[in-house]
Amino acid sequence: MRKHKKAGVIALVVIAAGVAAWLVWFFVFRGNSGKNDGETAYVQSVSILMDTGSVGMTNQYAGVVETQETWSVNKADDATVADLKVKVGDTVKKGDVLFTYDTSTYQSQLDQANIDLQRMNNELKTMNDTLTQLQAQQKKAAASEQANYTIQIQEQQLSIQQKQLDIQSKQADIDKLNDNIQNNQVTSGIDGVVRTINDGTSTSMSSGTDSNAYITIMKTGDLRVKGTVNEMNIGMLTEGSAVTIRSRVDSSQTWKGKITKIDTENATTDTSNGYYMSSDSSTASSKYPFYVELESSDGLMLGQHVYIEPDTGMEDTVDKSEGIWIGSYCVDQTDPDNPFVWADNGHGRLEKRAVKIGGTDEMMSEVQILDGLTKDDSIAIPDGTQQEGMKTAPMSEMPVDDVYSESAGSGIVGSSYSEDTNVTE
Repeated sequence: MRKHKKAGVIALVVIAAGVAAWLVWFFVFRGNSGKNDGETAYVQSVSILMDTGSVGMTNQYAGVVETQETWSVNKADDATVADLKVKVGDTVKKGDVLFTYDTSTYQSQLDQANIDLQRMNNELKTMNDTLTQLQAQQKKAAASEQANYTIQIQEQQLSIQQKQLDIQSKQADIDKLNDNIQNNQVTSGIDGVVRTINDGTSTSMSSGTDSNAYITIMKTGDLRVKGTVNEMNIGMLTEGSAVTIRSRVDSSQTWKGKITKIDTENATTDTSNGYYMSSDSSTASSKYPFYVELESSDGLMLGQHVYIEPDTGMEDTVDKSEGIWIGSYCVDQTDPDNPFVWADNGHGRLEKRAVKIGGTDEMMSEVQILDGLTKDDSIAIPDGTQQEGMKTAPMSEMPVDDVYSESAGSGIVGSSYSEDTNVTE
């Protein structure tokens, strides 16, 4: 039963790959067809087709590597920093001094507070002496004067109580000032890397921080990946599901993990529909952060940007570390013995170029090109309308109405379904 189930999954993947390839042609590359009257062939870089080849059938989400824990410290509002001892990106250990306060202001305040305290103690002594005198006079006074003395004594007792409270408050101020002077050094509470310093000149080591603290430190180790998902696709993700983290620089470098949290309470608004920015609120959509716990973070760096892909459990069985691997739909194999591609000749014209095919990946509908193409070449997807000598233009110049009339806002970029529309390498 298990073998039948696995065979069924493989069959579905193959079918999905074929459908996806057709969709790529229909939505993205059909600009080569009759809409352009055969006058212009729109071409795409081979390097881009390689990047979107093996992951083209999988949803991709933008992600950034961050730490599991941060520690922050705020600066005292009534103090001035005398010496900032760290900068953004520095590695610190627990107990390392981050900055020191200027204690000259504290010392001046302390000197004045001690004078005030001495004066208040003198005033309290005088008030106690006055109370003693009033009590002695009351004992000798006539009966008609007793009520007046009682009122004076009660008022004096209340004044003494208020003065005692004032002295306690002043003593607390003095204790705090002494503490500030003795502990003018602020130290780190964790081992980590300085992420932000909000001193008006330093900047954060990575975008997206929401900390208003004076200094924020990221704990070393315990890395995780923070991703974002559009409100239209959030239903495709579930907490606990497995994902693959893929390097932007080397698509063959991957890490495994699982989604531990989808934060639906902290949405951000995106007014981009995936292709252009708009101020129309009706086109705005919300994005939600989600977090991935990694099985291993070896080779990852804090702040590194990555792709996040749902893990289907179907690993590539073909070694693609060498050669050029592109979708089989990019190559005309009508004559299996003479495969060719429609390539830009480097002068803005289309040429029919023979290629030599090596390995194949049937599951992902990809072929290996051993000869005839380089990553710097640009090719058009064969659709039966191309002719040698046709004028060529980059895919980015294809009229928007031709490319996105039926797929605007879908997130389809080339042959890859991705929400990463605003990331710069």
